[in-house]
Order: sequence, then C-alpha cells, then structure tokens
Amino acid sequence: MYDAFNFVTALIIAAGIPTALTGFLVRRFEKRINQRSEAEHEERKHRRNEVDAREALREKNELYLIQGMSAAIALGEATAKAVQRIPDAHCNGDMHAALAYAQKVKHEQKDFFAEQALKNVI
Repeated sequence: MYDAFNFVTALIIAAGIPTALTGFLVRRFEKRINQRSEAEHEERKHRRNEVDAREALREKNELYLIQGMSAAIALGEATAKAVQRIPDAHCNGDMHAALAYAQKVKHEQKDFFAEQALKNVI
C-alpha cells in the first residue's frame, strides 16, 4: 500500500511540475504580450496626436493663404476703382479687364467655398 501511495504521489508530482512550469511560462508570455500591446497602443495614440496637430496647423495655414488671396483681390479692386476715378489717369482696357477678372475670381472662390461648406454639412 505504501508503494502504491508513493507511486501515485510521484505520478502527481511528475505531472504537476511540468504543468505548473508551463502555466507559469504562459502567464509570463501573456504579460509580455500585454505590455507590448499597451506600449504599441500608446505609440499609436502619440502618433495620432502628432498627425492631428500637423493637420490643424496645415488647415490654419490654408486659411491664412485664402485670407491673403482675398485681401490681395480686395486691395487690387480698391486700387483699380480709385485709379479709375482720377480724371487725369487715362485707364486703358487692361485696368478694366484686370478688375473684371479679379471680381470673377473672387466670386468663383466664394462659390467654391459655399459648395465645399455644403458638402461638409451634408
């Protein structure tokens, strides 16, 4: 009976040690995988924040470019109209054509922005 008890005990120990060791190693491996996953998640979050910041700066830059073009067109129109009012300034057809072109571009730009705003709202 003692031999059977020892045999069963030895069998349980022989089966239990590799199982426990395997369980320990699997838990360690899972922990490393989770740590890497969390680190990758943080890295992706950091990169996404950087991309969002660059995109915000790009949008602001485009806004300033558009405002600059609008200001240049407005200045050109004002200058052309002021020169046309001077009696001694003999405006040729170029001045009138340039003013008409500037006004056409201004209206096309407004129409484009209205169309884009509508597309973004809908």
